[in-house]
Amino acid sequence: MVTIILHCPYCGSERLVKYGITPNGKQPYRCRACGRQHRAHPGSNAYSETARETILRAYQERSSLRGLTRTFGVSRNTVSAWLKKKALS
Repeated sequence: MVTIILHCPYCGSERLVKYGITPNGKQPYRCRACGRQHRAHPGSNAYSETARETILRAYQERSSLRGLTRTFGVSRNTVSAWLKKKALS
C-alpha cells in the first residue's frame, strides 16, 4: 500500500482533512492549521489549445464574433484578445 502525504500549499502543514466533494467530482481538502481549502490536483480553467485553434479557424472562415459567442460559448473579449495576441506574434 502506498501512502501519499499531502501538504497545504499555503502553510505547508500536513494536517489536512477531506472536505466534501465538489460538483465536478473533485476531492477538496481543508487545512486544520490555517483553515484554508484547496484541491489536491487542480485543473486549468483555460481553453485548450485545440479549442482555441478551432474557434480562431471559424473566425477566419468569416464567422462573426457574435456568432462565435453563440456557437462556442466564448466571450467576444476573449476572442478579440486571442486575435490581438496572434497578430503580434
